[in-house]
Amino acid sequence: MFLYKKRDINGFLLIDKPIGISSNNTLQQVKSIFKARKAGYIGTLDPLASGMLPVCFGESTKFSCYLNNSDKKYNVIAKLGEKTSTFDSDGIIIKKRTISFTHIELDKALKELTGSVNQIPSMYSAIKYNGIPLYRYARQGLNIPRNIRHIKIYKLNLIEQKNNLIELNVHCSKGTYIRTLIDDLGEKLGCGAHVVFLRRIQVGLLSCSKLVTISYLKELSNKDNIKKLDSLLMPIDTPIYFLPKVYLSNKESFEFKLGKKVNFKSDIKNSLVRVLENEKKVFLGLGKIYTEEILVPYRLISMCTN
Repeated sequence: MFLYKKRDINGFLLIDKPIGISSNNTLQQVKSIFKARKAGYIGTLDPLASGMLPVCFGESTKFSCYLNNSDKKYNVIAKLGEKTSTFDSDGIIIKKRTISFTHIELDKALKELTGSVNQIPSMYSAIKYNGIPLYRYARQGLNIPRNIRHIKIYKLNLIEQKNNLIELNVHCSKGTYIRTLIDDLGEKLGCGAHVVFLRRIQVGLLSCSKLVTISYLKELSNKDNIKKLDSLLMPIDTPIYFLPKVYLSNKESFEFKLGKKVNFKSDIKNSLVRVLENEKKVFLGLGKIYTEEILVPYRLISMCTN
């Protein structure tokens, strides 16, 4: 096996994860292409699923948890009339039923699954019990009690229903299992359903226009075009793009980088903020502004990255 010399790189990338491989496999490929010492992904996608997989490199990983809490959007196609063991087409069919619901019943079911919803995740999920993913227990035929998850479905829009297939767009909160949502829909319709296609099209407000494929990264890597690869990286603070920016003077920046509180007047109160050095526009890290008009260092990046 070829061992590459690892390097310290910092930034953010939106990978278009292909169907058929795990999120971790995707990460390892990307990490190898960039020869990155440290990287992690945000929000697991099943092997069946494709689409937006945010990847953080180096210092950017310090802020990944904030993006992980963001809403997500999906395009999903489900097959009606069949319930499977995994709630998707990778599982075995455990029950077949006729499809006999009306448009009114479908509309009612979609409305019932919109808003605040309680979900029980599938046994075929990466949730851990005693440090072991549930899907490993499921493969042994074991059933572990799972806690109910309180999630929100902001929008559940019907795109098309044709024969035994139904296509939906889903806008949901963190922690939503689309496979479980589809299984619940199938039960409400009395016919069963499972996912046959799933694509994540948005995380927070991050645009699909920034998606990069692994094949394109490999192409650049084969040409040994490191500069072009690195130019694809988005800023370190991309995972916290939604937080307001504040700028500090050189003197204030020096104090902030030492982990000291800074007197700072702002209309922003009791909020996390992105802190930048005014002169160089360099991102310094996360701070928090209190009502006492004080900016407190919250999470700093290593200064050797600048």
